[in-house]
Amino acid sequence: MKVTDGIYAYEWTDYFENNCNSYYIGGEARILIDPGLLKYVPDLLRRMAADGIGVEDVRCVINTHSHPDHFEGSLHFKDAETVIGMHRDEIAFLRGQGGSLYGLFGLAAPEAHIEMVLQEGELVVGGERFEIVHLPGHSPGSIGIYDPGRKALFAGDVIFDQSVGRTDFPGGSGAQLKRSILKAAKLDVEYLLPGHMGIVQGRQAVETNYRLVIQQIFPYI
Repeated sequence: MKVTDGIYAYEWTDYFENNCNSYYIGGEARILIDPGLLKYVPDLLRRMAADGIGVEDVRCVINTHSHPDHFEGSLHFKDAETVIGMHRDEIAFLRGQGGSLYGLFGLAAPEAHIEMVLQEGELVVGGERFEIVHLPGHSPGSIGIYDPGRKALFAGDVIFDQSVGRTDFPGGSGAQLKRSILKAAKLDVEYLLPGHMGIVQGRQAVETNYRLVIQQIFPYI
């Protein structure tokens, strides 16, 4: 589904099966964000193909964090020309404590074939400029990918539509998550593209969503 010029969303709406929303940034960037669980990648690729996007159009896969429902599908691309990226703190987490989370879901911890080691700051892909924003709390190396040209924030599991990511998994921290949400709220965003639930569109709607989360959910984190 086309959200705006150059951004496509593939929302996961089956609440009986855990998986995440995936996103594709076109143009010269050709970035796939959070491919989800490995078993659902063929379905994701079919939906992308309906929008005229082939697997050969994926220059790199960027993961907002290493939880299985976001990262495992990256293994589909590990033998292709596609570059896989994740924050350096999350890579270390996956190779340690974070890998144990896979066992809770009956999955084997994946080999972390990650060539693009990310850190906070500017990221240029295909001549397009993005910002990597380190947003720990849901996991130690969680990131947001901010597209300043399109005023879009790919937020992973930091903030959702009227909700937030859980902090009870290994590496989670309620205090860090609140600080990360306050940090993300300072960005100029017209498209809030979360890892689960619906997209929040329009600057006023995005600001209202942050305000609701801060007022009504922060006291319980």
